[in-house]
Amino acid sequence: MTYVVTVDTCIPEDTPEMDPLQRAGAVALIENGFDSVRAIEGPDGVKVDLLDTIVAVYPGGALLKVIVDAPGLEFAEDSVQALVDELLERSELLADWTIERCEVELHQDLARESLDAAEGPDAPPDDPAARKARHTESPMLEGTEEGYEAEAKAAAVRSRMLGLADELRSFPPVMFGVLDDEDDEREDDERDDGDAGFAVPPESARLAAGALVHATDILVDELFEDAQVLTQEDATVAECDGPLWHLERLPDRYALQYDARFARRFLVTVIAMTTRFTDGSFQRLSCVAEELALRFLLSRATMTLELYELLDGDVSAALDAFAANVYEDMDHEWLYDGSMDGIDEASVGAALGVAPVAFSAWFTPFSEGRYVHPSAADEPEAAAQ
Repeated sequence: MTYVVTVDTCIPEDTPEMDPLQRAGAVALIENGFDSVRAIEGPDGVKVDLLDTIVAVYPGGALLKVIVDAPGLEFAEDSVQALVDELLERSELLADWTIERCEVELHQDLARESLDAAEGPDAPPDDPAARKARHTESPMLEGTEEGYEAEAKAAAVRSRMLGLADELRSFPPVMFGVLDDEDDEREDDERDDGDAGFAVPPESARLAAGALVHATDILVDELFEDAQVLTQEDATVAECDGPLWHLERLPDRYALQYDARFARRFLVTVIAMTTRFTDGSFQRLSCVAEELALRFLLSRATMTLELYELLDGDVSAALDAFAANVYEDMDHEWLYDGSMDGIDEASVGAALGVAPVAFSAWFTPFSEGRYVHPSAADEPEAAAQ
């Protein structure tokens, strides 16, 4: 059976965070370590095959996705933990790193088999797309036991999101439309003059911030599934028969170029961007891929809030204010304009008064000093062009 093992590794406590050069070195060391392994000898001598890996290094450590073929969940988890332990110990530069989490995620094919085997009136539909749609529905039946349970779940999710808000360290409340002290005084004056402006309540801003953190985990897992589907089918998004969570919502004009390699680069870009959101180091979006990644993150946060009926006008305004403050411009939106299909990108840019957003430059930094993860960055030859 195929399993996805997620491994969180961290640098030692009280150690300065890694700079870009150190992170690039860590990526190379870990990837080279995985490349030297084809199979793992698990507990009791059981062989576990190493199928694929994704490495995303951030200033405080690395997030690893390890795909293995193992006879059982426990064998997969124990074998991967033993392998990562050995890889870290083998390198003098990584020997002090620690493993904070090592858990198995069921592969999409196994989940589909389990759903197909379900029986009874509440069994999920056979069609994967219908199951996906049903997964995002929100049954809220007032006055019924199911309704009470749904309300309790919504309250629990709200509490969790509010608790997660502080993890979005790069963005103070003002980024979500909350007035600072000077603005607050100005609003009081305007209110006295009968011309009060609109301000987002602090708790609504916290709920929006927590929803973005909450949505990050969901988005990363769903994009990882998309990458796995494209890898298994050896297809692009345009050719793919399997269900996809997000990549099919990228601009249609390039659907034939969204292959498994692109999916991995995009996934790593999401991880790198959201890491900067939460570790306090974010300054500006770095490339077109990050602009599209933020679009997906905002969409996932909105969908989750809607799912639990937590998206009111104030929370929606907070998310709008966040988007307006983080995006420097909205030039990437012309990529979704179907009327421009088949027209030269430079001509489109000139006609719309925006900078050309060529597909080949999606992972190219907008300017010097902007960070793009080494695993997602252009090859040196492409960057030179």
